Amino acid sequence: MDSGNFLTVLRVHIIQKEILMNKNNQKKNAGALIGAAFLMATSAIGPGFLTQTGKFTDSLHGSFGFVILISIILAAIVQLNVWRVLCVSGMRGQDVANKVLPGLGYVVAFLIVAGGLVFNIGNVGGGALGFNTLLGIPTTAGYFLAGAIAVLVFLFKNALKAMDTLTKVLGGLMIAVIFVVILIVRPPVGYALKETVAPSAPMGDIFPAILTLLGGTVGGYITFAGAHRLIDAGITKKENLSEIRKSSVMGLGIATIVRVLLFLAILGVVVATATSGAHTLDPSNPAADAFKIGAGEIGYRFFGLVLLCAAITSIVGCAYTSVSFLKTFSKVIEKNEKWFIVGFIILSTIVMTLIGQPATLLVLAGALNGLILPITLGVCLVASKKKTIMGEDYHHPTWLLILGIIVVIISAYLGITSLGNLATLFA
Repeated sequence: MDSGNFLTVLRVHIIQKEILMNKNNQKKNAGALIGAAFLMATSAIGPGFLTQTGKFTDSLHGSFGFVILISIILAAIVQLNVWRVLCVSGMRGQDVANKVLPGLGYVVAFLIVAGGLVFNIGNVGGGALGFNTLLGIPTTAGYFLAGAIAVLVFLFKNALKAMDTLTKVLGGLMIAVIFVVILIVRPPVGYALKETVAPSAPMGDIFPAILTLLGGTVGGYITFAGAHRLIDAGITKKENLSEIRKSSVMGLGIATIVRVLLFLAILGVVVATATSGAHTLDPSNPAADAFKIGAGEIGYRFFGLVLLCAAITSIVGCAYTSVSFLKTFSKVIEKNEKWFIVGFIILSTIVMTLIGQPATLLVLAGALNGLILPITLGVCLVASKKKTIMGEDYHHPTWLLILGIIVVIISAYLGITSLGNLATLFA
C-alpha cells in the first residue's frame, strides 16, 4: 500500500472513530438529561406529597386543581431560574452562594443538608409504610428494607447511571399504577377542569394549600436535585443551554403528570360520580383510603406500590443531592462521595428506627424548607446578573428574573409563616 492510500485509510478510520465517539457521548448525555429530569420530578413527589394531595383533595375537592395549577407555575419559575444559573455557570448551589456573598454557601449547605436529613428520615418511614401496605411487612423491617434498596443503588460501579435507571423505572411505574386506578374510579374530569380555572372553594382555604404544596415540591434539596445531576454529568455552559432547558421542562412535565393523575384518582372517590357516591377519607392516611375505597383491596395494594416507589426515589434523590452540597468543601467527601451518600442513608434509617414517628422532625424540616427557598432562589437571581459567575456573553431573560422575584416574595411569606410551627417542637 502506497503512502497516499495509507493516509486515506487512516483518515477514514479517524473519522469513523470520531463519529462513534460522538454517538456514544450523545447517548450518554441523553441518559443524563432524562435521568436529571426524573430525579427532580421524583424528588418532588415523595410520601409527604401523596398525603398532602389526599388531604387537600378531600377538603377542597375540585378546587385543588387550581392549587395544583398555581403551584406548578410557581415551581416552574423556580426550577427554570435555578437550572439556568447553576448549569450555565457550572457551579453547584453552595458555590454560587459563596460567589454572591463569601460564607453564604456554607450557611445554605448547612440548611439544605439539615433539612434533607430530616426529610430523608420521613422518606424511610414512607418506604416502610409502602412495604406494609403492599406486602404486609412489619414497619421496623420495612425501614431497613427501604434503606437497603437505596444503599444498593450507590454500591454499583456506575452509581449515577444506576440512580438514573431507578428513578426512570419507578417514576414510570408510579404513573402507570395511578392511571389504572383512574380507569377504575372514573373521576369527573369536566368538573375538575371547571374548578381548576374557576375554583369554588374560599381563597382563605386555597392560599395555604398553595403555600404548603410549593414548599413541599420545590423547597430545600429538591430545588437543586436535577441541576446538580447535570453538573456531575458535565452538561454545563451556555452552549448546552437548550439541552438544560429541555431537561428542566421534562422534569416539570413528569411531576405535573403525576400530580394531576393522583388528584384525579382521589377526586373520583371524594365527590359523587355516575358510578359511586361521595366519600370522606380517613384523615390519618387519606391517599391510601382513597385508593382502597375507589379500587378495593387491589387499590389499597396499588397505593402501597405507589408509596414505595415515591419513598425509594426520594431517599435516593435526597441523599445524593444533600451530599453534593458538601463535596466541594472537602476533598475527602468529594473523593468518597458514594460512601458519604451510603452513610447518609444509613443514618436516616437508624434514626427512623429509633424514633418511630418523625412528626416533630418533619415540622422542623418544613420550617427549614420554608426558609431555604427564598434564600436559594434569591441567590440565583442575584448571580444571574453577575458576569463573573455567568460569563460575559450570558443574558438572563428579564421576564424570568421578574417572575423569580415575585416567587421569592411569596416563598419568603411561606418561610415567615412556617416559623410559627417551630413553637410546637417545644410545646
